Amino acid sequence: MDAMEPRAERRGRRSGGGAARRAERTTHRIDCAPVIQRNIPNYDMLSDAALEIIEANAETVLEEVGVAFVDNPEALDRWRAAGATVLGERVHIPRGLARKLCETAPASFTQYARNPDRNVEIGGKSLVLAPVYGPPFVRDLDGGRRYATMEDFRKFVKLGYMSKWLHHSGGTVCEPTDVAVNKRHLDMLEAHMTLSDKPFMGSVTDPVRARDSVEMCKILFQEEELSRPYMISLINVNSPLTFDSVMMGALEVYAEAGQACIVSPFIVGGAMAPVSVTGTLTQVLAEAMAGIAYSQLVKPGAPVVFGAFVTSIDMNSGAPTFGTPEASKILYGAGQLARRMNLPFRSGGGLCGSKLLDAQAAYETSNTLNAALLGGVNFMLHACGWLEGGLVASFEKFVMDADQLGVLHSIAAGVDISENGQAMDAIREVGPGGHYLGCAHTQANFKDAFWRTEVLDYKPFETWADEGSRSSADLAAARVQHLLEQYIEPTLDPAIAGALAEYVARRKGEEPDAFG
Repeated sequence: MDAMEPRAERRGRRSGGGAARRAERTTHRIDCAPVIQRNIPNYDMLSDAALEIIEANAETVLEEVGVAFVDNPEALDRWRAAGATVLGERVHIPRGLARKLCETAPASFTQYARNPDRNVEIGGKSLVLAPVYGPPFVRDLDGGRRYATMEDFRKFVKLGYMSKWLHHSGGTVCEPTDVAVNKRHLDMLEAHMTLSDKPFMGSVTDPVRARDSVEMCKILFQEEELSRPYMISLINVNSPLTFDSVMMGALEVYAEAGQACIVSPFIVGGAMAPVSVTGTLTQVLAEAMAGIAYSQLVKPGAPVVFGAFVTSIDMNSGAPTFGTPEASKILYGAGQLARRMNLPFRSGGGLCGSKLLDAQAAYETSNTLNAALLGGVNFMLHACGWLEGGLVASFEKFVMDADQLGVLHSIAAGVDISENGQAMDAIREVGPGGHYLGCAHTQANFKDAFWRTEVLDYKPFETWADEGSRSSADLAAARVQHLLEQYIEPTLDPAIAGALAEYVARRKGEEPDAFG
């Protein structure tokens, strides 16, 4: 610095630098972790011989038993043209045909977000985490269990946007029952598109609603025709072995527009599939192959994900159960089958049957999350917020689960064996009988050495008691409030936001409300 520079100017420069640093410290930032890239091996439970038996049995199911394409003459025509035998609405697929058709589906693909930093790669060693999907009820500590509203939905989208470890905004995070059935998809899509800049899912409850999703995407991304995958959508198979016209109609819309679909058998073992793991895996593979093959008949190369949502049933009550060993075995096996087909895999989530945020919820959720990580899942729906067998989206469980997803990121990274990871300098510096708190290695690494929760309490008993002896649910409720208070809507061109609002208003005005 020039010694002759006026003192006031030097003081002003120092003040400005300090102000800039203070502004940087207080600037609101939305931190989003990159998509998980596994640096650990998948857990392959089944031998090659076992997998070959399941694959052969699935081909037999497709050929001899067949699959039904209900109320969809176009689908039947497509299958006839491809070489299948169609008897009524049942399609009998010759051995090898479905698997051959699936070969045109990409092994991995990118789903693009309006914020390029939020794009996600689906396939390979990646794991994309998306929130709960579909519950008609919500629960929080203040209001208890109640029907979901559109305001609840918007809160969940905001929480998802604010959650560091969550990569995806999801789809029907809850089902807002205060908006007409035939119009709520418009409000939900607008919320995902404006309140978050993470990737999102399209509507599948009617082919018309899928087309609305495509049209709104064109507005958001300013394209006359969609040039790449901006949406991924969940297409459930009506197990056993039935493809209904609603889901297939939505799949047709998305495939034709080059948008991604998850073809996912929806199975409660013992009710919609055999009680045995091998039998269920046979049906899962048959259904997934048929659905994925059909997407390729619609448009070869359309991005698609091999899905498997499977749980067991309580044989006393008939209620579905979650976090069970049988479900984990099926997940592991389905992942192996998907990888043998060179396709991305969807399964898992923070699944539980508990009605409350309690020990049952924690045990069952942990079992499923860990199985999904080890089983090679590429797209995990229901990663946070799921309660009561999927009937309830819980605000407190959403933030607790989202916090625990950070554990998956850490485990997936594997073990650092670099020179820094070996820490030999630290061992030499401390020597026998010392401690590592002040050594150079600890000082250089302590900020990032250990995963840290943003919800759970690790304080001494006295401090915890002085702060009100708060339970985990209390802490989660406080976290919900904190995130919503900190929320700032991501920037969107006002012209695009206005065009989306105009489209929603116009489409809502074109037909009367339907609540049935």
